[in-house]
Amino acid sequence: MLQTARRGRKKTGSEAQAAAAVHERYLEAYRWMLLTRLFEEKLASMYRGGMITGGVYVGKGQEAVSAACGMFLRKGDIFAPLIRDQAGRAAFGEPLVDVARTYLGSRLGPMRGRDGNIHRGKPREGQLAMISHLGAMISVVVGSLMAKRWRGEKDFVGLTTIGEGGMQTGSTHEGLNIAAVERVPLVVVATNNHYAYSTPNEREFACASLVDRALGYGFEGYEMDGTNLNACLETIETAVKRARAGRPPQLVVASILRLAGHGEHDDFSYVTDDIRKEPFAQDCLKCAEVCIRELGLADDATVRNWRDEALRKVDEAVATAQREPAPNAGEEDWCAISTRELCDPVE
Repeated sequence: MLQTARRGRKKTGSEAQAAAAVHERYLEAYRWMLLTRLFEEKLASMYRGGMITGGVYVGKGQEAVSAACGMFLRKGDIFAPLIRDQAGRAAFGEPLVDVARTYLGSRLGPMRGRDGNIHRGKPREGQLAMISHLGAMISVVVGSLMAKRWRGEKDFVGLTTIGEGGMQTGSTHEGLNIAAVERVPLVVVATNNHYAYSTPNEREFACASLVDRALGYGFEGYEMDGTNLNACLETIETAVKRARAGRPPQLVVASILRLAGHGEHDDFSYVTDDIRKEPFAQDCLKCAEVCIRELGLADDATVRNWRDEALRKVDEAVATAQREPAPNAGEEDWCAISTRELCDPVE
């Protein structure tokens, strides 16, 4: 946990600097979480108002895990976020306006208005576009890491996320296995949100914890409380550092409760009252706010200003995307960007 100085002993200069750095990192993560929560609340409202085509899948309750995933990656690393990773995407550098453009179908967005909202990405900048949240991205990241190795690149890692439901698929097994065999610098962050859509844990897996699988695959494994922002930051930072240093692939398993339905079309009625009372059902954003106040990291006025600034960014991003044109089906170049040069010219 974040701590203040112990009573009776004054911190040394180096200790004070280290504590300040930890606190600033915590506050940065909180701001990414807050921006994400407010943005996704806006998206959910727009979806209910019929302004978004396709689905909206929010990461409510998962923002602490996600933000930590994006914060410790560098330029040259590979990040393969999934459907509830808006906080991590933002921390990794994805502009909010590009997210709004994708949801609202702007032809100026990274997917040129051609694709549903959750499959966006910028591979040249290290953020892979999602194929599937059911394990497929593990093998894609492994292949990307092997390619970087063959090109002679150094000091890189890849990180992808997955839910506990996706951990039960064949794609996940194949990806984890080849990652360990090739000993690539991979971090897999598995978030156990206790329901794969509406399927509870006891119908998903029989092991005591998913982290038990790490040893069998040849990974190093960690468990953490996904509602505790500091635990997320410390654990994921450690995993990224160890992967970068040449240790075996890393598996991090976080425990939370998804605090919204599988998507905005889902009323979440299958979640039992007993589950809602569990410690892992706490709201990570509210927990972080309590910690900030208890440790005096920021006063109430500062937190309000952060919220107001986040709301301004959300409104600006949405307003910009709403003013932009949608694709014109009769005029667009519909071939994939990566294969345009392979296409035969039209005579």
